[in-house]
Amino acid sequence: MALKKKFAPRRKFCRFCADKDTPLNYKNPEVLRDFVTERGKIIARRITGVCARHQRELTREIKRARQMALMIYTPSHDSVVKKKSMI
Repeated sequence: MALKKKFAPRRKFCRFCADKDTPLNYKNPEVLRDFVTERGKIIARRITGVCARHQRELTREIKRARQMALMIYTPSHDSVVKKKSMI
């Protein structure tokens, strides 16, 4: 006897394909932070629901933002940067 699932999982969709006006750019770290964990890891596309094309672009833009110091690499890096900026 097979067990029925109590609820159907919500279908994931690509946020960038659905809304063409959402900029995918390293200069906009607020959008990119939604796709990075607290520890600084890039979240997989199977979890976020982003299509393969946009996941590649997203990864590239996150790495660019990190290089330009608009985003952090690790949580410990964040505290060091804050301490130095206070001095």
